[in-house]
Amino acid sequence: MTSTERFARHALETSYADLPGEAVDAAKIFILDTIGVGVAGAAAPHADAVFETVKRWGGCDGAAPAHVLGRGAALPAPSAAFVNGFQIHCQEYDCVHEPAVVHPMATLFAALSAETQRAGPVDGRSLIAAVCTGVDVAAGLGVAARSAIRFFRPANAGIFGATLGVARLRGFDLPAALDAAGYALAFCSGTMQAHVEGKPALPIQIGNAARGALMACDLAAGGLPGPHDVIDGPYGYLSLFEEESAVAPVLDSLGKVWRMTEVSHKPFPTGRAAQGGISAIQRLRESGVSADNLERLTLTAPPLIRRLVGRPYKDEMDVNYARLCFPYLGAVALRDGAVGLDDFDAARRRDGAIARLARRMEVVEAGPADPAAFTPQTACAVLKDGRSIEARIGDLYGSPQAPMDRAAAREKFRRCMDYGFGRNVSIWADELIARIEHLEEEKDAGRLIRLAAGV
Repeated sequence: MTSTERFARHALETSYADLPGEAVDAAKIFILDTIGVGVAGAAAPHADAVFETVKRWGGCDGAAPAHVLGRGAALPAPSAAFVNGFQIHCQEYDCVHEPAVVHPMATLFAALSAETQRAGPVDGRSLIAAVCTGVDVAAGLGVAARSAIRFFRPANAGIFGATLGVARLRGFDLPAALDAAGYALAFCSGTMQAHVEGKPALPIQIGNAARGALMACDLAAGGLPGPHDVIDGPYGYLSLFEEESAVAPVLDSLGKVWRMTEVSHKPFPTGRAAQGGISAIQRLRESGVSADNLERLTLTAPPLIRRLVGRPYKDEMDVNYARLCFPYLGAVALRDGAVGLDDFDAARRRDGAIARLARRMEVVEAGPADPAAFTPQTACAVLKDGRSIEARIGDLYGSPQAPMDRAAAREKFRRCMDYGFGRNVSIWADELIARIEHLEEEKDAGRLIRLAAGV
């Protein structure tokens, strides 16, 4: 079998009963997290413009609607997937698979959330199985990569996990799923240029991949044959999008290693590459370092960290630049103790005190050459009195090795819900928490999305 066939068989043929309990638990934890950050994304910069633009692409006349998280509005399913994908990723608050350098739930869940509403009742067990196997595909492709990220892997690898997840919910046979995967390759796009420039095209690429997954399955359902050897064919995904890869170990792990259990929470609404530095600064604060006594701060970290968040502070930063600028994030963390959803509005980005502090911080490269390494990281603060204080980070908070506990995860979810709706919505939040806790008993998983949309 080709790599595409093996991924497709795994997605189509794995039953809920095949899933270990820890994978089911992780799926429920990160479904809750993904819904929360998607609702919060409704209140993020650029989100209204995206929603208003997508509404002009057409209404639901003759098409089954799907709801948009946090907005109380319905759109055609591909359009809802696009907006939800943008909202899930636009604040860099969604979960991540660190070894893959993939946000595995953003594209996948945006597509599945639309499909659960368009396809009629999808029960909770079916949704959990689609999530687990879809994450195996998306994160598996990321783990197979052995070179540094250059295309936007969360969308590029994500579209294949999302397409096969939707194919599973639709009950496709193997040939139809392979046709759909062929059109996923045709729709596969997204580079890191938006990251370099600090533009909102990164979450747009997630939204486009989620929409593309539904369109790919629509084309396959319509009988259009697609190319089948789309993972490691001569012009397949790995050949074109990754400079070096080894997919065979990933394929051999299917059904044995559940990538869902390897996913990490993000405790702060910024890129995962910045999270270790923020945690290190929190430790420095505990050791007496403050905004008043800091002379300069250096974060020493693997190459990926400097590449993704080592950009310098600059005046008039766009929100997307600021969200991935460690000097800005470090300054906020040192002054306030954390980084939160409210720390990216225009007034905060132009705060002179934060700017002066940020200009004393930098990221330097050292450590393992592994292109996917996030740790170790060391923050060294030189104080105005000449003393130096260090804080070292091994495992990132929120990872499986240093997990966010259930209480903290639920508190993050509640904050996201309130932020997205702009008011206290604890009744809705508590109902969603209870329903997802027992998701395997849910008869209509689409009800969760409607509740999270506020309808």
